[in-house]
Amino acid sequence: MSDVNEKKDKKEELDARISDNENIKNNGEATLDENHHNHRIYLLSVIGEIEGHECLSSNTKTTKYEHVLPKLAEIEDADNIDGVMLLLNTVGGDIESGLAIAEMVASLSKPTVSLVLGGSHSIGVPLAVSTDYSFIVPTGTMVIHPVRMNGMVIGAPPTYDYFKQMQNRIIGFISSHCDAKEDRLEKLMMNTTMLTKDLGTILVGEEAVKEGIIREVGGMKEALRKLHGMIAEIYPKL
Repeated sequence: MSDVNEKKDKKEELDARISDNENIKNNGEATLDENHHNHRIYLLSVIGEIEGHECLSSNTKTTKYEHVLPKLAEIEDADNIDGVMLLLNTVGGDIESGLAIAEMVASLSKPTVSLVLGGSHSIGVPLAVSTDYSFIVPTGTMVIHPVRMNGMVIGAPPTYDYFKQMQNRIIGFISSHCDAKEDRLEKLMMNTTMLTKDLGTILVGEEAVKEGIIREVGGMKEALRKLHGMIAEIYPKL
């Protein structure tokens, strides 16, 4: 009987690993649970361009919000997930979809930590600050710029009002989830001296920390250490 149970346990373990491998391959997701803390951390990646209501080219690396939102709901409801690590390397993308993901992450009751790797540009900035604590690698970049829109834009007052309202939503979210103030964020957005063909500011590593947008410079080691510490405070060992 013990042999049967042992084989069953091994099969379940193998099935779980296969499932994790498929998640990594398809969605850039994984579960980190082989640590001495006995914590189960969900690793969620936001990479490439954040895809909205319209499908992008098959040649474009995308993060699909219709995949991420249900996964975040599942994480919140799961008793066996202790925390979330959000890895970011994104050029931005659809504003409404990016804000939806950011709001979902910010509303999670479980400890969350973000890590900006190559970059977290445009709508990636709200995503980076949506977690309880944030890191950026020394060479990581963040581009802060005004709201842009593709396609035909009607030059009428309501259009500009809509742009301004959307921009205020973004600035309001960022400022409410980090130490940067709204007026400073707007100045960074409207900077005319850095980007040759556009408005905005590029922040690299420590600069993002000095501006109060990101909490700390660090990599995976520091981010995981912080997340394990936050989990331990909420779920102390009995």
